[in-house]
Amino acid sequence: MCGIAGFIDFNKNSTESYIESMIKPLDHRGPDGEGTLLVNNDSAQIGLGHKRLSIIDLSRAGKQPMSLGHLHLTYNGEIYNFQEIKNELLVLGHSFLGESDTEMILHAFQEWGIKAIEKFIGMFAIVIFDEKQNDIYFVRDRAGVKPLFYYQKNDLILFASELKAFHEHPNFEKELELSAVAAFMQYGNVPTPHCIFKNCQKVYP
Repeated sequence: MCGIAGFIDFNKNSTESYIESMIKPLDHRGPDGEGTLLVNNDSAQIGLGHKRLSIIDLSRAGKQPMSLGHLHLTYNGEIYNFQEIKNELLVLGHSFLGESDTEMILHAFQEWGIKAIEKFIGMFAIVIFDEKQNDIYFVRDRAGVKPLFYYQKNDLILFASELKAFHEHPNFEKELELSAVAAFMQYGNVPTPHCIFKNCQKVYP
């Protein structure tokens, strides 16, 4: 289990210290390391943060956020068939620095774009920023094993593995969504895509 968090700030009022604060409450998800990345472009500031639990590649070659050219990624989960996909990419001419499934995801996305996700078997929450195309993708596994929440208001998008990360960004407005509270009281949970806070949702599996 790892933890991810970050933001897309179209107002450009965020800093890398905000990402560091957002991943701090996720310490329990990743005791083996952490990393942050802040990318500024003409449209927005994109911040990516990661708390790491090392499973496949224990070296620094598996450190996140990870970049490959114009692609930047933060990721929580495990791709069970990553070696099979990696072998396919090696035949296509790709070369790798380490043994992590994280690096494979970036190369697969470089080769096939968003269709690469169709090849993945596993549990995952992935955020990929394509700096060249100026696109950002939020992806969850088909069963929804790995959580991914997002908040959107006032030209600010926050995302994280857990809602508590949002509280650390100074522009997050913490307001209860009363209909979600009612759903929790009735069903014992808040059904996807709804969330306990206003302007928050869960990414669909």
